[in-house]
Amino acid sequence: MEKKGVSSLWVLACLFFSLAGVSSDQPGSSPLQALLPRVEGWELVELPQRYFPDTLFEYIDGAAESYLSYDFRELMVAQYKLVDSPASLTLEIYDLGSAKNAFGIYSVERYPESRFLSIGAQGYHEEGTLNFVIGAKYVKLLCFDCGEEARQRLELFAREVENQAKEKGGLPEALKYFPKEGLVANSEKFILRNFLGFSFLHNGYLASYQNKGAEFELFLVEAESDAEAENMLKQYLASLTKGDQVPDKVGLVFHIRDRYASHVYVTRVQKYILGVMRIKDGFEEMGQEYLKAFKQALAH
Repeated sequence: MEKKGVSSLWVLACLFFSLAGVSSDQPGSSPLQALLPRVEGWELVELPQRYFPDTLFEYIDGAAESYLSYDFRELMVAQYKLVDSPASLTLEIYDLGSAKNAFGIYSVERYPESRFLSIGAQGYHEEGTLNFVIGAKYVKLLCFDCGEEARQRLELFAREVENQAKEKGGLPEALKYFPKEGLVANSEKFILRNFLGFSFLHNGYLASYQNKGAEFELFLVEAESDAEAENMLKQYLASLTKGDQVPDKVGLVFHIRDRYASHVYVTRVQKYILGVMRIKDGFEEMGQEYLKAFKQALAH
């Protein structure tokens, strides 16, 4: 049976969000409210808090810039407590506006060695925390004083959020183009802006690889058009060129030995820029083969 404390505070929360309009771009009602779970035995200890681009730093301070770089829109934070127990739980729901951006911030915070879960598009569990991405939302849960049942309690809340989400989504379509051989599982990242440190590169995907003793990376940049991709490729090649060094070109593939004494192979396929980088001396053929496989996957 639902606790009275939960019911009364939920009524207050609904009333608060219906009346507390802040501005035209920060309306009183929030779609995130519908995702807040009502779990038997757990009660809200205060009204859920909302944060926007201009106030996010009040909650996560130094980390705010990372979220803002992915076009963060809104955060809702709800604090729960288990009745007659010291256990408490914090639920954070971030709205990034698109599934791609939500995956982006999720991807830079996860680690390949994390314990992954099949929840939403993907999630992972660590000591006392469970994070997952679902549609345009990035959901983070933290359990305090939850003891040996921490993971069970975190998953209970996570499943409730998942069940209430209308937009399930999945991982970005572009990830399927990355060759599977040698791919470090769950190393893929999406960077919305300043990809590889270049202001002119955006909408980029990066993945780590290990093969035959070599460690290197593959990347994909998705432009809005063929013309934009061609322009970005020209700027990228120019940025890798030092002095009189001219990129080698075989067909549509460019090759440069960069300032870090490693090889870069890059090409364009319509509105996509594909690249293999950090290939060490002696592994040049492998780099070329990976770029070939990359292009073939995109062609299909």
